Amino acid sequence: MKSFTISIPDNKEDIFIEMMRSISFIKNIKEETSTIIPQEHKDIVRNRIQAMENHPESCLKWEDIEDKMQL
Repeated sequence: MKSFTISIPDNKEDIFIEMMRSISFIKNIKEETSTIIPQEHKDIVRNRIQAMENHPESCLKWEDIEDKMQL
């Protein structure tokens, strides 16, 4: 069995789903949404990871954060 990924405009989704359900050999209709992460956000995360790797002493340990949250 093969699977296909397609993109449908939001205003055509209902029509498309109805059409697919009317075709007898269609076995499964599963909606998947994709999230596009802007390059700027990726760069921010990469910079933070690099800063953490360069100065690990400046980061908090997860166990310490958990302890503070339980107070």
